Amino acid sequence: MPLISKKGIQMPESPIRKLVPFAEDAKKRGVNVFHLNIGQPDIKTPQIALDAVKNNTIKTLSYARSEGSEEYRIKLANYYRNKSMHVSANNIIATTGGSEALLFTIGSITDPGDEIIIPEPFYANYNGFSTASGVTVVPVISKIEDNFELPKIEEFEKLITKKTKAILICNPGNPTGYLYSKEEIEKLKQIVLKHDLFLIADEVYREFTYDGLEHHSIMSFDGLEENAIIIDSVSKRYSMCGARIGCIVSKNNTFIKTAIKFAQARLSPPTYALLASEAALDTPQSYFDEVIDEYVERRDTLINELQKIEGIKVAKPKGAFYCIAELPVNDSDDFAQWLLEKFNHNNETVMVAPASGFYSTPGEGKNQVRIAYVLNKKNLIKSVEILAEALKKYKN
Repeated sequence: MPLISKKGIQMPESPIRKLVPFAEDAKKRGVNVFHLNIGQPDIKTPQIALDAVKNNTIKTLSYARSEGSEEYRIKLANYYRNKSMHVSANNIIATTGGSEALLFTIGSITDPGDEIIIPEPFYANYNGFSTASGVTVVPVISKIEDNFELPKIEEFEKLITKKTKAILICNPGNPTGYLYSKEEIEKLKQIVLKHDLFLIADEVYREFTYDGLEHHSIMSFDGLEENAIIIDSVSKRYSMCGARIGCIVSKNNTFIKTAIKFAQARLSPPTYALLASEAALDTPQSYFDEVIDEYVERRDTLINELQKIEGIKVAKPKGAFYCIAELPVNDSDDFAQWLLEKFNHNNETVMVAPASGFYSTPGEGKNQVRIAYVLNKKNLIKSVEILAEALKKYKN
């Protein structure tokens, strides 16, 4: 029998998607499942983006340029300039989602055996992307007791070796909702300059910051021109997860020339999705104002309801639309599967993402789950009620 690669065997399952078969089975049994497991907003996609696809006059659906159409990249550069990020279309490569942007980036800056330092918990697919490239994730652990605040900069420096190629952050963070301060970015800047590393920032949740706090992009800091790489996407910003359009942004010309070779190898990003993404850039600020107000209400509703349950510890997000909750269970993977396989409350249950998959440190996050507050407030309250009943029964 032919053998599977070691890399394939080591490739981690998605903590977000691995439970889907159990959810589908529950639905077949007539159980209503509230999805708190995945960052798929129920917010409507801007109509202007949908109309760009619906009303186009394309006769032949051709390949786009490997780096994305010039029209889209020029327009996207204007969007960034309005965010105090002074880049040109030549600093941008459009990708098939932020996931491909990360794969191209890791492929361009690392060799097998190299290391990337990442504060954890982190977006679960960072593990997968690193494994696919033969790269080792070196975690800097942040704690729920500290609201997942960035560990002291000295902790980063202790981990830097000859194999370290980059520090990767998600800002605002998935799965914690943590938002990095200007001072924290400045400290990271000093580290990467001192040790000649790349600083990669996954900024796909840039628009979603709360409580009067401001997002600080690494691309707005002077002196990082050769070190800064941004990963971005339309998925969350415009509630366009299915469009699968992301991008890499960097002023490092050597890096961009390298990444474009990866883009050429996969030919091009999807043409219709580029059209929709280009149109979405005309979405008015009022759209975001309404969405942010809605997410603040959802966050506050979720946190308040969770804090009513004895034994639950929860960190309050400053951005994005996720939180990490620590549950009074020993194994959240088992609990999450049990919720779908063996439990229902009035023929309803909830689906959560076990948090252990958001860590690379063995044993961390075993009693935690990530919750996405992408449901309306009524359903969030009902979901937490179901969760409370489930915890009572699970203990028994």
